[in-house]
Amino acid sequence: MREVILDTETTGLDPAAGHRLVEIGCVELINHLPSGQVFQRYLNPEQPMPMEAFEVHGLSDEFLADKPLFPQVAEAFLAFIGDAPLIIHNADFDMKFLNWELKLAGYAVLPKSRAVDTVAMARRKYPGSPASLDALCRRFGIDNSGREKHGALLDAELLAEVYLELIGGREPGLELAALPPGGASASGGEAATRQRREPRPHAPTAEEAAAHAAFLKKLTNPIWSA
Repeated sequence: MREVILDTETTGLDPAAGHRLVEIGCVELINHLPSGQVFQRYLNPEQPMPMEAFEVHGLSDEFLADKPLFPQVAEAFLAFIGDAPLIIHNADFDMKFLNWELKLAGYAVLPKSRAVDTVAMARRKYPGSPASLDALCRRFGIDNSGREKHGALLDAELLAEVYLELIGGREPGLELAALPPGGASASGGEAATRQRREPRPHAPTAEEAAAHAAFLKKLTNPIWSA
């Protein structure tokens, strides 16, 4: 089964207000696990970067000045995602920007039904608990120490690990630890030494057979005598 983890970075919160995409990051999953195939592009938004957005992702006007426009990467992006489900944290936000850019570039928009929102998954599984990517990384013990700034590909890679946890892919206690002969047990103690026992006889003794026959005489038409 193929899925694609997807994340974006933007110049703001609303494409209808003129904000644009500045980065797309995708991670391919096969049977819920990263395959090693990724898609990542920085984009020139053709507008100055607001300070509020720069403080989130650190992508400056100078850095983005020579990057391609969205129409130049749209075909490669669509080829990478194919028809796979899109696993997105706060899917409405990213889908809104992607479909805005696709529409401007003359492409068909992506149906919302393709998106699987991991924020909604986390809120269903842990109602009342924080559902940000950082909070979920802390909950699941995922190392996000390299996330000083938001980055689409980095966040997609972290989300791939979070998604695996959300669907129960690494339930504790399901791993079987091999125990080498004479080694320590999984709990840290010494391996128990097995002692050979002689086979226990199953045939009744003469006394047991006599007691059983006497008991049957007390029953009316016992089926054992048929």
